[in-house]
Amino acid sequence: MWTWSTAITSGRCSLPVRHRDPVLSSSSRNFVLLMLVLGAGLLGYQQLTAGAAQYVLAVSWQPAFCEGRSRLPECRSQTRQRFDASHFTLHGLWPQPRSRAYCGVSATVIRKDKDRRWHDLPWDRLDPATWRRLQEVMPGTRSGLHKHEWIKHGTCYDGEDAAEYFSDSLYLVDLLNASQVRTLFASRIGRELDGAQIRAAFDRSFGPGAGERVRIACKNDQDRRLIVELTIGLSGTISPDSKMSDLMAASSPTDPGCPSGFVDAVGLQ
Repeated sequence: MWTWSTAITSGRCSLPVRHRDPVLSSSSRNFVLLMLVLGAGLLGYQQLTAGAAQYVLAVSWQPAFCEGRSRLPECRSQTRQRFDASHFTLHGLWPQPRSRAYCGVSATVIRKDKDRRWHDLPWDRLDPATWRRLQEVMPGTRSGLHKHEWIKHGTCYDGEDAAEYFSDSLYLVDLLNASQVRTLFASRIGRELDGAQIRAAFDRSFGPGAGERVRIACKNDQDRRLIVELTIGLSGTISPDSKMSDLMAASSPTDPGCPSGFVDAVGLQ
């Protein structure tokens, strides 16, 4: 391809000078295209392929949750030595969209759930090992939270039963608690933590862009703003072989939520 420009020589216009644009060979064009594709991957390939979240994993920072809820049995019994003093706890695993709830549940049971009569909800007992693990990772079992989560969200899960729903949920929380995200929170107990630091820890643990799939929820406690919950977008099949990095990469970015907050310690502050 040719273009025309005007050359300036000693203050006078000379004849037009033709400049030839470089023409890439076929092999050169293919190389450039390859570099562009690889560059897209480095800059966030996940964002080019991600779809809407199929699930939201909600995890709590239990000491912050318990501020102002001292009457709840899971809060009255909390100690500095207990698992939930320094680890994320399970709130729930929620199939999306939010309207996907109470699948095949009778109106009577739905009414009990919405009235927070959770201990009265039907429940198929888990095997002893899963139940013991759930009690540790979901302290709210003392208030019947497990029944509420199963009735409202678990009945819409793609698994077969409550055992699979909670086993998969526990597996995901275990992955999070084994990551740099949990290490970061545990190291900052009693201090403020910035949202950018949290998202960077997710990126280090689960790949570039993972932090963009996380929303931070805070609440005010007198003159402090506490980080109370993280919600994490996931897409794909959840199983004991799943990688959190793949599940997060397949989900779309979300609103970052609260910009910063304190990582609360056990006990009323």
